[in-house]
Amino acid sequence: MAEITAQMVNDFRKTTGLGLMECKTLLKEADGDPKKAIELAKAKHGKNAENRAGRATNAGRVEVYIHHDAKQGAMVELNCETDFVARNDEFRQLSKDLAVHILGANPKYINRDDMPAEALAAQKAALEAAAANKPENIREKIVEGQLSRWAGEQRVLMDQPFVKDDAKTIRQIVQEVNARTGENITIGRFARFIVGEAATTEEA
Repeated sequence: MAEITAQMVNDFRKTTGLGLMECKTLLKEADGDPKKAIELAKAKHGKNAENRAGRATNAGRVEVYIHHDAKQGAMVELNCETDFVARNDEFRQLSKDLAVHILGANPKYINRDDMPAEALAAQKAALEAAAANKPENIREKIVEGQLSRWAGEQRVLMDQPFVKDDAKTIRQIVQEVNARTGENITIGRFARFIVGEAATTEEA
């Protein structure tokens, strides 16, 4: 097994934002390979993020982005569990990125559940029917991927491709910060303003 040095642990901590002991454990499991350790962290914290999903988010911050022409802007309420994380630089950066995204991508809903239930159910049923001939072990993943793309096109914020990195959805961006901070993070509400137009607002 490769030797896990203090420098390796510190470098991995800077990359992931995880605690020192967890970084050391992940690097040991990955036999010193940082890329493999990152994949292990993603797999572990992705599951942990699901487990945190029901926890109350009564702390957070309100972020405002004003475009350079001062004629358009966006506001977002980003919630977390503690004031400690609300003051965290990564959490603050996420809130800024979300405000920029909201102005550029013009979402209408926060989550799929905010959409008309009939439209969502009909689309899911159609996708499941289309995937009926696919192997059962990958059918659910195929349907979920297609449903996510469709929901993004319907202006569901969590399913939209991130304006700064369209290889990831807003859901993935939020979950990454969720994993690194160890807290449930949710988008409470947002508003989008353009001079001369009615404001666009949405609440969770």
